Amino acid sequence: MELHVVIEGDKDLAGQLYRQLKEAIRSGRLAAGEKLPPSRLFAQQLGLSRKTVSEAYARLSFEKLLTGRVGSGTFVAQDAARKPGAAATRALAGGAMVEHWRGMSTPLRHPAPAGSARYEYIGGAPARDLFPHADWRRCMLHALRQGARSRGLYGEAEGLPELRDAIARHASFSRGVRCVAADILVTNGAQQALDLVARVLVEPGSTVAMEEPGYPPARLLLAGQGAKVVGIPVDGEGLVVERIPDGTRLIYVTPAHQFPLGMPMSEARRKALLKRADELGAIVIEDDYDSEFRYEGRPADSLHGMDANGRVVFVGTFSKTLAPDLRLGYLLAPPDVLEAAATAKYLSDCHTATPAQSALAKFIADGDLNRHIRRCHAAYAPRRERIVRRFAEDLSPWFELVPISAGIHMAALCRPGKGDRIDMDQLVRLARRVDVGLYPLAPFFHFSPPRAGLMLGFGAIGEADIDPSLDRVRDVLLQME
Repeated sequence: MELHVVIEGDKDLAGQLYRQLKEAIRSGRLAAGEKLPPSRLFAQQLGLSRKTVSEAYARLSFEKLLTGRVGSGTFVAQDAARKPGAAATRALAGGAMVEHWRGMSTPLRHPAPAGSARYEYIGGAPARDLFPHADWRRCMLHALRQGARSRGLYGEAEGLPELRDAIARHASFSRGVRCVAADILVTNGAQQALDLVARVLVEPGSTVAMEEPGYPPARLLLAGQGAKVVGIPVDGEGLVVERIPDGTRLIYVTPAHQFPLGMPMSEARRKALLKRADELGAIVIEDDYDSEFRYEGRPADSLHGMDANGRVVFVGTFSKTLAPDLRLGYLLAPPDVLEAAATAKYLSDCHTATPAQSALAKFIADGDLNRHIRRCHAAYAPRRERIVRRFAEDLSPWFELVPISAGIHMAALCRPGKGDRIDMDQLVRLARRVDVGLYPLAPFFHFSPPRAGLMLGFGAIGEADIDPSLDRVRDVLLQME
């Protein structure tokens, strides 16, 4: 690479070069230890004599900004560079919008590995030790071989045809949705799918209904598009449909495993929701984020499978079944919405990374995904049972669990009386001191007073770690009394 220097005219050439290099070093653009081009090569690049470049280097070396190493070259001195100062604040025409986004909270960000506790009950995190490294590596190598024979061009915004076909077959088989490959749009995780739907359906002032408590990133994303987001309460059967206001354009729900409380939406409530959406002409976003892991009861129909009028956009993700860092998800939508979303995706990021798409297509087609889900289910089921047992025994004076039939997290609500006097912030803080990561339910409430309780993810914690960690939580609760 050529070092960016601009020489003007034919006067004071060495001085021009000296001043620009000094400014680059002082501002931090040339970092400490950075190697400068050899004087002969640099002179050729700039159209100068080697003597001119050597003179500039010599002045900077005299000021101890550069140092020479015999046989290696010329480098920026270790103590020469300074960190660039803060840029002067200037008024921006769009400053109000910048501040709006800067001030927006970003809940549910997972802690960096260095900030994680030994015993983590964080929600939405699958077991890292269960990731099928050998199978995924084989599929990635296949994808790279396929890529070597491809044309090396941009891909389709909708996704690779073979992956769309594999997802359509998987979703039809496992979730009872009615779809073919042409109904699928591959996305960078479920969050991009929600963003694309919001882009094409929401205008400033549009009314959007979502569950309360609910998924904060979805609420913030929709509000960021200018929507008027309305919280609809949930009960034991799910979203209270009759509370959806007139004029609602979009309804966001998590019917298979309500986020964050965990109960499934009843069949009667699902039918009522589809009827209400049809009356309003509204689209329902069905976020099916972790329903592959079902532990008891009969499977319920997806809203998409029950929908006869093209009202449901089905959002799926592989973040919970495989790994969040793969950033692979999809949406199923009515043809007109899908076409609009594909255009929005093309304009925002063109397409999802092709090698990962190709690898996932083979991973699904070879049956690796189904085998991996079965392995994870076998690991998660006993973790869930152990947590249920502990909260039915020595933790029962403080908490009661919301029954769940699927997913990799559950909610523990503080019991009335003794339990509702728990200072949840203090509990979380004291638990962290004994290396247990707990997460309160309060951040998931926005439109109503929060209920005291915990969200307990059991994907990231091993079965053998559950009893020791909950022993510590029990001891902390006893100390707080």
